[in-house]
Amino acid sequence: MGLVGLAVSLGLGAPTASALPVRPGWAVVVVDQGSRSVLLLQSAEELMAYRGPGRLPVVWSWSADRAADLADLTPAHGWSMPDEAKSRVRGGRRYLLTTASGGLVAVVDTATGGTYWAADTGGANPHSVELLPDGNVAVAASTGGWVRLYAASRGPRSTVHAVYPLKGAHGVQWDGRTRLLWAVGDDELTALRVGGTPAAPVLTAARSIPLPEPGGHDLAPVLAAPGRFWVSTAEHLWQFDPAGGRFTRVRFADEAAERDIKSVGDEPGTGRLLTAAPDHAGACSWCTSVLALHGPDGARTLRGTQVYKARWWASWSG
Repeated sequence: MGLVGLAVSLGLGAPTASALPVRPGWAVVVVDQGSRSVLLLQSAEELMAYRGPGRLPVVWSWSADRAADLADLTPAHGWSMPDEAKSRVRGGRRYLLTTASGGLVAVVDTATGGTYWAADTGGANPHSVELLPDGNVAVAASTGGWVRLYAASRGPRSTVHAVYPLKGAHGVQWDGRTRLLWAVGDDELTALRVGGTPAAPVLTAARSIPLPEPGGHDLAPVLAAPGRFWVSTAEHLWQFDPAGGRFTRVRFADEAAERDIKSVGDEPGTGRLLTAAPDHAGACSWCTSVLALHGPDGARTLRGTQVYKARWWASWSG
């Protein structure tokens, strides 16, 4: 889908006064801790033309600080250090899935800007979130050391949940082919089976695979090879094949680019990888202002930002 078509599917209508003209290409969504916002940016090709620092080529943005329907969850605290942004399509509607280290988790209807579901997890440090086909929401929290499956289908503030302990839980992904919920922690990749009912879910371990090295961080679907996953660790990037239970290392021309990857994903159609990793150039030691592309290699610099994760805004329905 081109960016113009994407704008229609997002329900954005005509571009706002601050939006730049859009041309075809896959959009990129970033989590900017500097502005405490999720920013939907123009395609990688259009980002190459951006020279800043006047303004970013923002197509659409969202922040809990501006969401009136989240006031009861005190986003001034809970929305500190936002750290995740995903696109999911369920029931023909596109949702932004987002978390913040301050504790807030939210699923936002991009057509209306309204919140489908949200919760404050306190000091658990949520790092990733997934929306299941039944409307429930899975959350991975690193400090909490757990994966929770919230019965979000019960209502927009439902806190009923199932829990599975996972040390250093950082990433969570639903696999619609196997109907398993995958989660990555410090030392293992775990597949969870969802049981019970949507109103009272249950999580049980189906299988657990040790990581090839410690420090599991991001977990994302390989769009070019459905069923496989990208897995980043502290030192390297891997592709995991559940069928064979094997991790295969993904090598970049610059080995340093493989370290401490916060987010990874392949562009639909081209297979080009987009990664975000700390550039150690700003006040935020875990953030970056540089988006890295691989195959073909390249970089997009977003001056003035403190990006934690960057993903293709793909309409992956899982």
